[in-house]
This record gives sequence, C-alpha cells and structure tokens, in this order.
Amino acid sequence: MRIHHLLLMTTLLSACGPASAPRAPSAEEAPVDQQQSELAGWAAVRALLVQRAAAGGVSDLGLMVFDAQDDLVFQHMVGTFTPTTRVAVASASKFVSGIVLFELVKRGQLSLDSTTGAVLGWTGPKASITLRHLLSFTSGMNPENVCTTNPDITLATCVAILSAQAPVAAPGTRFDYGSTHLHVAARMAEVVTGKTWNTLFSDILRAPLGQATAVSYYSRPRQALGTQNPLIAGGLRASMSEYADFLRLAFHKGQTPALTVGTPALFDTQAREPYDVVIGNSPMQGIGLPFHYGLTAWLECLTPAQGCTRLSSPGAFGFTPWMDRESGYYAILGMELTVTAGEGGVAEFSVNLERDLAPLIRDALAP
Repeated sequence: MRIHHLLLMTTLLSACGPASAPRAPSAEEAPVDQQQSELAGWAAVRALLVQRAAAGGVSDLGLMVFDAQDDLVFQHMVGTFTPTTRVAVASASKFVSGIVLFELVKRGQLSLDSTTGAVLGWTGPKASITLRHLLSFTSGMNPENVCTTNPDITLATCVAILSAQAPVAAPGTRFDYGSTHLHVAARMAEVVTGKTWNTLFSDILRAPLGQATAVSYYSRPRQALGTQNPLIAGGLRASMSEYADFLRLAFHKGQTPALTVGTPALFDTQAREPYDVVIGNSPMQGIGLPFHYGLTAWLECLTPAQGCTRLSSPGAFGFTPWMDRESGYYAILGMELTVTAGEGGVAEFSVNLERDLAPLIRDALAP
C-alpha cells in the first residue's frame, strides 16, 4: 500500500495559494511516517539515503518523493534539514527559469526563434542567437563571465558586457554549460515585457503559488544578496516544499488545476536535445555520464534527440530535483553543502545518489 494514504495531506507550510503541494509531515509525524514507509517498501530508499549521507560526511539533507497524483509518498530528513529549510538551489534555478520563459512564449511575447538581434539590437554573428540557443546552452557565447554574480550592477548592464564578448563558436554548433546564456535570455524577457526578471518570476510563479517574497533570484544566493542583477542560472533561493510547486508544474507539462504555465508542446520540446553539437563544457561528462541537455534541463537517457522521460537540474551545492514521467514520480534531494561530500565533490555526490535512488523509488512505487 502506498504511504500517501497514511500521510497528512494539507497545504505546504511555505505556500498558501491554491496551487500548493501537499504539506510535508511535521517533526512529530516523522517517526510514524518512517515506520509506515518501511512497511510500504521504502526501506531500501531510506537505507541508501542514510548510508550515502554518512559515507559522504553529509550531516544535513532530505528527500521528498511525489507520485503522479502529487501525493507525497516518501519523505526522510537527515540531521537538521527540513522541507521548509530555504537554501540556495544553485543550478536547480535553471529549470525554474525555463518555466518562466515558456510562459512568455505561450503569451506570444517571445518565441523560441526570437533573436538577440531583433530583441536586444545585437549585431554581427551573435545577432542570430535565438532563445532556443540560449535555453539549450548552444549560443556559442563564452559560458561564464564575472558580471553575472555582481550585485552592484543591473542585469541590463551585465548583458551589455556579454554582448561585447567574442563568441567561442557559431550558434547551434557547440554546447557549453554556464551562466551567460540564461542571463541574455532573461534580458530578452525584460525587454519585451518592460518588467524586471524577479517581477516576472513573481507574477508568473511565486505570487500564484502563494510563496514568500524571500523565494527570489539573487546575484549571490548564499547571502541572499543583490536582486537587480539576479543570477538567472543559479541564483534562486527556495525550500524543498517551495521547489516542489515548480517541479509539479513541470511534471504535468505546465497544466495543473490551479495554475497553467507554458504549453505541453513546450515541455515536450524541453525534453529533446535541439541540436547535434560538439560538447564543450559538460559537468555530466566530467563525472563520466553521457547525458546531453534539452532546454534548461539535463536529459537522463541515451536517446536525447528523440526525447527523454527523465529530466533533472542538479545544483553545485547538492540540491537536486528530477522527474521521471515514465515511472510516474518527481523528487527532490535537498541540501546546501559546503563540504566536498566525498572524493568526487558535491555534484558527483548528489547526481550519483539521485541515479542510484531512482530504481529503488520506481520499485517502491510499483503496484
């Protein structure tokens, strides 16, 4: 029997809007939840989580798993981490940024083929960079620039700096994971709407979901510092419970009873690699994994051009959301690590943990 029948399902503590996900159990409820999850076939999931945390020297982390009906079917917290602990989610921000931009495409304010030349007035070879290039990190731009984390300038100023950088490749020919692509995409969004990025994020996601104003993008998210030049690719601060709101929307391709964002076609496009490109900077290849990239999401399958049912967006501090539409669940590993988390570092720790948890979760969900 699935344990969601035994969990208390109310609104998330951190969200009060009608689109909120089920509330996580309180500390007092956790022991009962743990006992029931053991009976329901989740013992192996919990055991692996605890074992890996101990082996990696990770004292505080958590796991939440939701099924296709949005029921919280498993939760376990290690140390002092809780579902409402708000942290810098780092590159898990990319996934949320994509949702905001998909909504602007649905509204007709941008398209995936909108160019930097048409929207931002760029000239030369970089004027042909499209929103699709930017969301797939195939713009050909240098993927990093220190201006993206500078709290003393505006996003517009940073993107003006990026416009003057020499490209490293022609658009659509090379993949380089990094922050500059989404900075430019966000500036395109600001120009066509006349609103700042954080205002757009609030209008499209945060306010409809009833989330606190502290759920926002920052230049330096660990310090919650700087909102006029937010790091679009890595500056979001959110708790596991808050992030679950975003992941639920993505899992259902933007279509939920209380909130509709983007279109199913856009989320289908997200799950496919748009170009056959040279791989430049790829942290997945850096840890020995063959995964490619769609639109603001890693594609965890071996047929990325045809599309994947499992997508993820792991962050540098360990916070790792993923969804598996084929297996019928979405999940979040919550943490904000400063330690190395073992020999391979934080990213390898969380990504490998996610990959090893996935089959156990699939088995636990099986009828």
